[in-house]
Amino acid sequence: MSVIPLVFTSGWASGINAYAVVLLLGLFGATGVSDEVPAALQRTDVLIVAGVLFLCEAIADKIPYVDSVWDTAHTVIRPVAGAVVAALLAGESGSLPELAAGAIGGSTALMSHLVKAGTRMAVNTSPEPFSNVGMSIAEDLGVAGVITFAIFNPVAAAVIAAALLVLGIVTVLFLASRIRRFLRRRAQRREEKRMAGTSGHWPPG
Repeated sequence: MSVIPLVFTSGWASGINAYAVVLLLGLFGATGVSDEVPAALQRTDVLIVAGVLFLCEAIADKIPYVDSVWDTAHTVIRPVAGAVVAALLAGESGSLPELAAGAIGGSTALMSHLVKAGTRMAVNTSPEPFSNVGMSIAEDLGVAGVITFAIFNPVAAAVIAAALLVLGIVTVLFLASRIRRFLRRRAQRREEKRMAGTSGHWPPG
């Protein structure tokens, strides 16, 4: 069977939580649940690093505004991780050129990452922190559920991932005004900090 559905699904999931994808796939391969997981993802050092980074993301992802800073820092990391995982999966199966798989996984990861980052910007316009926690938990459970399902039924999981990606894009477009409000607030806070720093260098009159 072509590895394209699993490549697409892993790319979508990597855009949301790349460390969870690496950790889950590695564990599925190391425990013998799946024979399609590359040996590189099953290495003990890879699993340990992925586990530690997953815990860091699990914490940062639930704190208002910190989650958006974390997302910004991962604008490159998540697509690259999606491309690497996709290429490794393709190399393991031999049914799809690794370069094409990397392009599919990386571009899908970039799209889902932008959806996640945009949604979080909209959520951060709300003064209470509970929506951030709820969104983060839903994303973690969604990634875990879809990746697990993809191991047993990759085609159906890819359909679900595609539907969630389209739904996310539509949601971000709907929340565009909130996202612009978040960006304006962030720019205003930066300007206030800059002005405060500038005024602090003036000698007292």
